[in-house]
Amino acid sequence: MARTLSTADDRRETVLDSAIAVFAASGYLGTPIAAIASDADISPAYVFKLFPSKESLFVASLDRCFERIEAALEAGARAADGGTPAAILDAMGGAYAELISDRSLLMLQVHAQSASDVPEIREALRRGLARITRFATTRSGADEDAVQHFVAYGQLCHLVVTAGLEEVPETWARTLTHGIRHP
Repeated sequence: MARTLSTADDRRETVLDSAIAVFAASGYLGTPIAAIASDADISPAYVFKLFPSKESLFVASLDRCFERIEAALEAGARAADGGTPAAILDAMGGAYAELISDRSLLMLQVHAQSASDVPEIREALRRGLARITRFATTRSGADEDAVQHFVAYGQLCHLVVTAGLEEVPETWARTLTHGIRHP
C-alpha cells in the first residue's frame, strides 16, 4: 500500500487542530511543543518549522478559534434571517453554545485570557474579540447595548460551564445559570 505524504499545509492544519486541543487541556504555560507534536504525530522540529515559536502557534490557534466562532455565529444568523436583531443574536448565541460543546474552543479562550500578559496573545485576543463584536453588530443589526449584553452573556456562559455551576443546587448558582443554554 503506497503512502501519500502530507503537504505542509495539511500538516499545518493537523498541528493547529492538535494545538487547540492540547492548549485547551493544559494552557499556554503548561503545554510544551513536544506535547502538541506528539498529538499531531510529527516531530517537535517540524512543528517549529511550521510555527517559529510557541507564541506564534498559540496565536494561530486562537485565530483559528475565532474563525470557527464567526462561522458558527454566521450559521446561527442565517437560521434567523428576517428576524429582529434580538432574534438574530439569540440564534447566534445558540449556535455558539453548540460550537463550544466540545469545550476545546471555550477553554482555549479561557487560557488566552489567563496568558494575556504575553503581548502577542493579548493582541490576538483583542483581535478576536474585535472580530466577533464587529461581526455580531453588523450581522444582527443590533445596537451597542444589545451586542455588549450578547458578549457579556457569552462570558457568563463560559463561567457557568468552566465552574460546573449547573451542578450546584444553591440559590446563587441558580441565579447565575438561569436561562443559560448549553449542550
